[in-house]
Amino acid sequence: MSLGKNKNGARVREILSAADAGGFAVPAFNYSDIWDFLAIAEAAEDLDAPVFVSSTLQVVSDIGIELCAAFVAAKAKKVGFPLIHHLDHSDDVSVCIEAVDNGYPSVMMDASAQPLAENIREVKQVVEYAKVRGVVVEGEVGRIKGRGSEGSHSSDVFLARVADIEQFVAESGVDSLAPAIGTAHGFYEGKPEIQFRLLAEINKAVKVPLVLHGGTGIPEEDVRLAIKNGINKVNVGTEIACGYMNAVRKELMERGENAFTFQVMNPARAAVREVVNKWIRVCMADGKAKSLIY
Repeated sequence: MSLGKNKNGARVREILSAADAGGFAVPAFNYSDIWDFLAIAEAAEDLDAPVFVSSTLQVVSDIGIELCAAFVAAKAKKVGFPLIHHLDHSDDVSVCIEAVDNGYPSVMMDASAQPLAENIREVKQVVEYAKVRGVVVEGEVGRIKGRGSEGSHSSDVFLARVADIEQFVAESGVDSLAPAIGTAHGFYEGKPEIQFRLLAEINKAVKVPLVLHGGTGIPEEDVRLAIKNGINKVNVGTEIACGYMNAVRKELMERGENAFTFQVMNPARAAVREVVNKWIRVCMADGKAKSLIY
């Protein structure tokens, strides 16, 4: 079921271009359900910030891609500011196509676990389907280390190579790129070792927007240095999910048995909003939404 051309895809490109020109990044937050999604949207509205709201394969599998698409679209229409729905780390071409057909303006086809030629082939399949429907496609080269709902990888061979990235962008037609530059999913053990020189080389080599995955735990100064070196989108998942569930646990323990849902979930939403507020400011995206064409 195709919904025709998605006008928001062009707006996603405009927003990422504006971030590149304006020296900020658009933060992307993974949601697990309606409660933390609403917290993300509310924080973005409060701070006048463009944001991506991202659903992983697990979320669209558990909730249903149609329901995810529907409640995000309803909220975006109501608030009238850049709230970009994104499918994150799909390794399945068919799920990406389903997301496109259900109105997602942005999808990530992550075939980075495959050899480069296969990565290009699978991403190109999604690009060819998405492009005529106005949808933006993100890809990945190298491997984002760590373990989380977004994916997992533990090998010592993970950094992207500039030559591979040039080939990948040229042959796949991808709109944006997540290069492996030393970040990781989940919580870091020690200080993240981001390869800033590699990032600068990648930014010089290709003209597509660059995405930083594994934002949780990266110091503010490193995030901003990454933005200075070409990052236009910063993904945050673990800090949202764990902050959310820790707040739920705290409320349940304090209230004991027979607590009503809203008594627990509204304070949990507040906890998520605090995390989102912090990251919007770290990415310097606050106050940017009204200046963007959306």
